Amino acid sequence: MNFDVTLADIQAAANRIAGKVRRTPTFMSAGLSARLGVETVVKVESLQLAGSFKVRGCYNKLLGLSEAERARGVVTVSGGNHAIAVSLVASMLGIRALVLMPKNVAPLNIRLTQEAGGEVELCEDALAAFSKAEEYEGKGMTHVHSYDDPAIIAGHGTVGLELAADAGGRIDHVFISIGGGGFSAGVGAALKGLDPAVRIHGVETEGATTMTQALEAGKPVPIRPTSIARTLGAPFATERTMAAARQFLEEIVVVPDAEAVRELVWVLQNGRVLLEPAASCTVAAAMARKDQFKPGDRVALVLCGSNVSLDDIERWRQEFGV
Repeated sequence: MNFDVTLADIQAAANRIAGKVRRTPTFMSAGLSARLGVETVVKVESLQLAGSFKVRGCYNKLLGLSEAERARGVVTVSGGNHAIAVSLVASMLGIRALVLMPKNVAPLNIRLTQEAGGEVELCEDALAAFSKAEEYEGKGMTHVHSYDDPAIIAGHGTVGLELAADAGGRIDHVFISIGGGGFSAGVGAALKGLDPAVRIHGVETEGATTMTQALEAGKPVPIRPTSIARTLGAPFATERTMAAARQFLEEIVVVPDAEAVRELVWVLQNGRVLLEPAASCTVAAAMARKDQFKPGDRVALVLCGSNVSLDDIERWRQEFGV
């Protein structure tokens, strides 16, 4: 299929959600600029409401529901940031939100989802949860897919609009995380729509190579993720997000979990910003590609989320010797 979200769709989403989400900071990082050898800008979306970019797409989607759809409630599948965001946005709009989660989900994410107002139902795994979501959809609930939905993707793309407007000039390289591919699709459509010359590098972690495997196979491939970057662990890509990846991405950089943890710790200690591995992996990817940057290049890193427990960070530091 052809990718079906345009720059105009993203600009319309920005108008729709204005005032409901934070315009998160974008600034030059002296520390990362020194490490990468070129001027490096960070978009700190980890400071967004509910701890990640996900509220953008959720607001855009739920604000577009009819009164009848709102009354019947929404169901979604997520073990992480999307679960928390749907729950928060639905609660703000007075909509019931049922969240189907894999049973091995982090306890922190269950708690944050429930505190945000969502009802949690545990399933065997993500694939089983998607099957269950179809059952609830058949009963009248609206399935809010975490990444294969034009409204969700357009909302996420507003990160790209803000980055382009606030970066203080041209951007040559952008590094952005990939789970199921909806976030990189929206941001890619925004950035490429504004400047076709920008080079966008997708980032995955070993054990969560959903998009890499799909593109290699030429079709969505079900996976069972093993990476500690749980919020990158989408069980499959889709034809829509694959089309966006082909259209917008220069490459996909796959980094080890250990490198994501190492950069998580570096950013926390040196930048005073808490990231989850799904965000810090973009720093690791940029470090892996630093030799490709040319003098005068400007690099942007999208730091997408911060929903991680301190206990997990301590355990990972011990595991990886960071």
